[in-house]
Amino acid sequence: MGDFQPDLTEPSTAPVAASKQVSDGLADGQSGVLYRQLRQKPLNIVGARGSYLVTDTGLEILDATCGAAVSCLGHNDARVHEAIQEQLQKVSYCYSLYFTNSAMENLCKFLVDSTGGKMSRAFIVASGTEAVEASLKMAVQYFMELPTPQPQRANFIARKQSYHGNTLGSLSVGHHIGRRALYEKVLAKNVSHVSQCYPYRDMKPDETVESYVGRLAQELEDEFQRVGPDTVCAFVAETMAGATLGCMPALPGYLKAMKEVCQRHGALLILDEVMSGMGRTGTLHAWEQEDVVPDLQTIAKGLGGGYAPIAGLLINQHVVDTLTKGTGVFSHSQTYQGHPVSCAAAYRVQRIIQEDSLLPNVREMGAYLGQLLQEKLGDHPHVGDIRGRGLFWAIEFVKNKETKEPYPPSQGVSWTVHTTGLKPEHAVSLIPGSGCVDGINGDHVCVAPAYNTTRAEIELIVDRVSRVVYDALAQ
Repeated sequence: MGDFQPDLTEPSTAPVAASKQVSDGLADGQSGVLYRQLRQKPLNIVGARGSYLVTDTGLEILDATCGAAVSCLGHNDARVHEAIQEQLQKVSYCYSLYFTNSAMENLCKFLVDSTGGKMSRAFIVASGTEAVEASLKMAVQYFMELPTPQPQRANFIARKQSYHGNTLGSLSVGHHIGRRALYEKVLAKNVSHVSQCYPYRDMKPDETVESYVGRLAQELEDEFQRVGPDTVCAFVAETMAGATLGCMPALPGYLKAMKEVCQRHGALLILDEVMSGMGRTGTLHAWEQEDVVPDLQTIAKGLGGGYAPIAGLLINQHVVDTLTKGTGVFSHSQTYQGHPVSCAAAYRVQRIIQEDSLLPNVREMGAYLGQLLQEKLGDHPHVGDIRGRGLFWAIEFVKNKETKEPYPPSQGVSWTVHTTGLKPEHAVSLIPGSGCVDGINGDHVCVAPAYNTTRAEIELIVDRVSRVVYDALAQ
């Protein structure tokens, strides 16, 4: 694991010296942080090495998810630290409205080259949500910049049980009901949603893959017709569904069929690879495995490996050409766009992935991870489905394995599995997810190890995960 080889035995519970330097909160004992769970303070992480996070009590937690599928090299790779220090000594910030910088130029050239030139420019921002927001604006502007503008194209079609970010625009195209609920009255009304590619629950017993894909393509076609084919700006989809649905790979031919519908009506295809891209599924770009090239592509988590906030929008040549021949300006910008330090960190992360031949390891260890999860948990009476690709896997839980009946949301099964994993006797971090069935019902957890994981570490992850599942569901 980079410059750190973890101890694969049970974690130490001895306090670490770093904890003495970390305050528990304000002078009165109350924290100044607005936690996501306001009534409960999360574990305090004071150190990290390889695939392990260290709390202020000295508990070493196996980070089996790279946070939220972010820390693709594990933690504390000295080579990335060195790249960040070098960039800080050159320039830490310059405003992209007036200037470019070498770190951004290097990263964007790498990204364009990594697509074989199929995507011709990159727009660098600070988060996946920002990248999605930029993609929506880019799509709208594209149709305004055509030789014969099409201002009527203002509708977006996306998918149910999807997630694309938390700003109002990105939340509108997503379909995470829990995150949308409070804000429904202010979300965009120009977005509609069609079914996910979800064969475990939605594919009929007598359907072939081809007929199921055909049915989903027809559903998209019907939605185009309902809203008006010439009013659709773009179809937005995760290349491989992420944490909201639970690591669902597209069936063969699915994304190609979706793009054919878009092309038939002149709409764009936006592929969201914030979570599934930059190597997570075994190729640098997840669409490389799908026989389809998007018009716009968002990337984030594995891009910078968590060493600095960074994300990006990759733009197809024909979109760039349209804007170049039109106004010559993308009518959108952000203060930290193309941040030099973030770009330097991300460029070094991507070079390490190349230099250390990590993508073949993702494919090999991913297959091993899937195999072991099936062996250890496939027969569990409350494990309904185990699915994934590369180092991106999910376990869906059911109350009844035969009928696929989900647990009631009131039981909070996925959160129980997650919190059980954080107990000292297990010490493994998992990503909990809920609502995969219909936006409300359904529980799953995701597993997403670092790209440089080993067979021994995969075995340890699966051993801990299986013990957590048996322990939590026994409750």
